[in-house]
Amino acid sequence: MFSDIKAIYRNDPAARGLEPLLYPGLHAVMVHKFISHPLYFIRLRFFARFISQLMRFLTGIEIHPGAKIGKGFFIDHGMGIVIGETVEIGKDCVLFHGVTLGGTGNIKGKRHPSLEEGVLIGANATILGPCHIGNHSKIGAETVIVNRDVPAHCTVVGAPGHIVKKDGQRMDQSLPPMERLS
Repeated sequence: MFSDIKAIYRNDPAARGLEPLLYPGLHAVMVHKFISHPLYFIRLRFFARFISQLMRFLTGIEIHPGAKIGKGFFIDHGMGIVIGETVEIGKDCVLFHGVTLGGTGNIKGKRHPSLEEGVLIGANATILGPCHIGNHSKIGAETVIVNRDVPAHCTVVGAPGHIVKKDGQRMDQSLPPMERLS
């Protein structure tokens, strides 16, 4: 919990005093981590979904109880965020409003994105399918990534998303094709 509060101070220059305790992103993440995800884990799925839907109503942030969220996660201006069931979010990630981490269809198993450490996703970006976003990568506002992996230390923009910076070097290339899932 404290790492998530520290993440607010680290990522939001407007965070002062006790104000971060009022952030809806913090409320949604805390309820997810301490109530809905544990209920989901012990197979009390109806109650887990009920709690997550209640938080969606109260905060405008939808986090499926099955999602795995690491420490230091920060949601800035969280309205309209959707985080799907098999999403995995590494530590110290940042999401802005309107981000969708969703699936692409009615498939079984892993069907949502995985974010590694330190990923930043801009406002209204959409990432769909069982793809991996590498460590410390940045996804620009309104970028669309469907079933494509993003290497570590990249900046991706556009619809469809393309790499404009990798390891600090400017470039312009398409995302690599996703490996076929069995």
